[in-house]
Amino acid sequence: MITFKTREEIELMRIAGRVTAEVLDIMREAVRPGISTGELDRLAEEHIRANNGIPAFKNYRPSSNMTPFPGTICASINDEIVHGIPKFSRILEEGDIISVDVGAYVNGYCGDAACTYPVGAISEERMKLLKATEESLNRAIAQAVAGHTLGDIGHAVESYVKPLGYGVVRDYTGHGIGRKMHEAPQIPNFGKAGQGMTLKAGMTVAIEPMIMSGREAVRVGANGWTVLTVDGSDAAHFERSVAVLEDGPEILTKWQSFL
Repeated sequence: MITFKTREEIELMRIAGRVTAEVLDIMREAVRPGISTGELDRLAEEHIRANNGIPAFKNYRPSSNMTPFPGTICASINDEIVHGIPKFSRILEEGDIISVDVGAYVNGYCGDAACTYPVGAISEERMKLLKATEESLNRAIAQAVAGHTLGDIGHAVESYVKPLGYGVVRDYTGHGIGRKMHEAPQIPNFGKAGQGMTLKAGMTVAIEPMIMSGREAVRVGANGWTVLTVDGSDAAHFERSVAVLEDGPEILTKWQSFL
């Protein structure tokens, strides 16, 4: 069931969104060759808790047969798409790309956001992938208008990245967000314009394109969490939480782009 938020609830979501976005701004400065994903995770948790928040991902368990997620952030490198587990033994190297996904509960409401960062100097091909993925997010957010449809959002992503030769992750989607990190509806990064559920003011959603430089096939790694490209191609992931308002979309997680 979709929950429509009041003005007061959206104000609380702005606070959660601000804390979440601040984590990604910290990551933007911290990501560099030689740092571990475990250290990035420590910095993220420290900031969330210092702002009266609770890490949304830590100990998250979508089903009883899964091991609880151990980190505050998902740290996914190169061919890892999402749900990479942060470790102090995992060291970033020059030329890598890393997706950092983070969520935080503040005052009972959740913010959720992601950004993919270059580690030092990266290849032209990897930079093009990052720029295209972030641009697809911007185009999708522009469609988050009352009266538009979920198909409009997905079409905005797919119609932009496919002509560039990229693949769209179809097994994992964006989602509604509010008191819970994952609420209805699901928001695919593909679709047909004008089709699907009609958006209404008061909806709050997390829009998150996940784009691959190779084939549209994914697999789950041995740890049961990390999702990777089957062919070893690179992947990028950008996400913002967004409120659908009468006068258009409002970004609730206003992390600073590096582009």
